[in-house]
Amino acid sequence: MRRPDFSRRVAVTGLGVISPIGQDIETVWSNLVRGNSGLRRITRWDPAPYEAQVAGEVEFDAAAWMDFKAARRTDRNVVMGVAAAKQALADSELAITPENRDDIGVIFGSGAGGPYLMMENKSTWDSKGARSVSPFFIANMLPDTASGQIAIETGIRGPNMCVVTACSTGTHNIGEAAEGIRRGDYVAALTGATENPLHELAHIGFSNMRGMGMPRPGEGVESVSRPFDATRNGFVLGEGAGAMMLEDLEHARARGAKVYAEVVGYGSAADAWDLIQPVEKGDGIRRAMLQALERHGVPADEVDLINPHGTSTPLGDLREAQAIWSVFGDHTPKVAISATKSLTGHLMGASGAFEGVATVLSVHHQCAPATANYRDEDPEIALDVVHGSSRSMPIRYAMSDNIGLGGHNGAVIFKRYEDD
Repeated sequence: MRRPDFSRRVAVTGLGVISPIGQDIETVWSNLVRGNSGLRRITRWDPAPYEAQVAGEVEFDAAAWMDFKAARRTDRNVVMGVAAAKQALADSELAITPENRDDIGVIFGSGAGGPYLMMENKSTWDSKGARSVSPFFIANMLPDTASGQIAIETGIRGPNMCVVTACSTGTHNIGEAAEGIRRGDYVAALTGATENPLHELAHIGFSNMRGMGMPRPGEGVESVSRPFDATRNGFVLGEGAGAMMLEDLEHARARGAKVYAEVVGYGSAADAWDLIQPVEKGDGIRRAMLQALERHGVPADEVDLINPHGTSTPLGDLREAQAIWSVFGDHTPKVAISATKSLTGHLMGASGAFEGVATVLSVHHQCAPATANYRDEDPEIALDVVHGSSRSMPIRYAMSDNIGLGGHNGAVIFKRYEDD
């Protein structure tokens, strides 16, 4: 296996986000720290016929981020991805010029691309005939449309790709972008993921899969997502995008860039087990976590925080907890767990990107956001789930991990930046 150049360090110099709890970094961090939920009763369609009626919806002005006509003919996931990427680029203060644009990459994913466009054009075909189907919908519904549109919008001409691994898409794009910098493929990369899964058909499919959660009896809709809680009974869908500017640390230092954190570990592994159910004892995510630690020499007993996959499903959370105990052993009770899906819902392919941004902010601010709705400890899990209020604490290393349908597992480790 080809080894990265571990002497080349990777810095996070810009962040961007579109989410149910905010459309800028400051708002998102404030809501994470305060535990303000973005979960509400669905407004995109009438949810009355369905048992599950909650989602993490985003309201934002597409025209603020893209040309109005371009935004209208593309899928919502693309506009959210462009918005998050433009935020991260602006935050990094890295100017894209004719001299450097070939040395910067865009590694940006989507788990499913644009389901809305497919359904809308099918309806148009049924009602108005074939000639009324948009000639633009194919190019605008692909999973890699966002990465291509980000390059068009920013002028970045280096390597451009989209890693697609369902719910671990964001994690894998960030990890692969960092490895590209370590290899010397480019000096910087805009990376992350976006997803727009809030279509009624997708909602029906997940409901029929019996994966959707319900609020605690007698409590509000915000209580539906309660990762690792003994009463957890399923996840809730959300939409959004997360983006980072990653950069060769020496390149960032040379231009005087601010550095939020360093990317110091990345691992990926397959369950090779089932398209839906996680493998026994979480063996796939266990191996991804171990790879992230061992390939990059991160001491397991120095990891202070994990932002987990934590979807709030009975089996998924248990398998992930088993993996954490297997990897961290006696150190496990000292690892704080901040499960941010409790506030946003499951952003599917974008979840690892949003949670990666949240993890970087935790490292940068030295604070672990509380897991909302956690109240009843599950003795089979027994993790230190931060709850009640956010926890100010020393965080040197923090991990973000995700598990995707199909058995795709990824983990990324961030380190507190120290100007040495």
